[in-house]
Amino acid sequence: MSTLTVWRFPTVEGAENALDLLRQLQKQQLISIADAAYVSWPEGRKKPKTKDLGNLTGAGALGGGFWGLLFGLIFLVPLLGMAVGAAIGALTGSLSHVGIDTEFIDTVRSQVTPGTSALFVMSEDTVLDRVVEPFKETGATLLSTNLSDVEEARLREAFSEAPQPQPR
Repeated sequence: MSTLTVWRFPTVEGAENALDLLRQLQKQQLISIADAAYVSWPEGRKKPKTKDLGNLTGAGALGGGFWGLLFGLIFLVPLLGMAVGAAIGALTGSLSHVGIDTEFIDTVRSQVTPGTSALFVMSEDTVLDRVVEPFKETGATLLSTNLSDVEEARLREAFSEAPQPQPR
């Protein structure tokens, strides 16, 4: 089973500073990172800066399309207003089929605000209780959603940048 973990930091640079910790936990085999990205939201800006961290794992398993869509739903929808509400509702509904529901999006949106940052990690085989403590020491707060094997396969199929084998 995969886990999409979101670690919220109380500072703009917190998520970026935690990347070394994430690498250390991966070396200790406490987490197996499939893909990752982070956002930092300086005070006074309308939206956060985002960075895909595919280089942390080699090639990102899901690619920038997934992170772009997820970050768009979380951070840009409030700026776009009601005019695009129906289309956004359909996208949100399609993500709920892969384990990322409106409650998760709303929770992240309400907690990642100007002056904060967040680290988004898609992982497998995570020893969560051994990972939580080192992150809490950085001041991070954990939000997460588990994905079933079926939901993970749907995500990979929908957002993978690698060519998919064609049936014969």
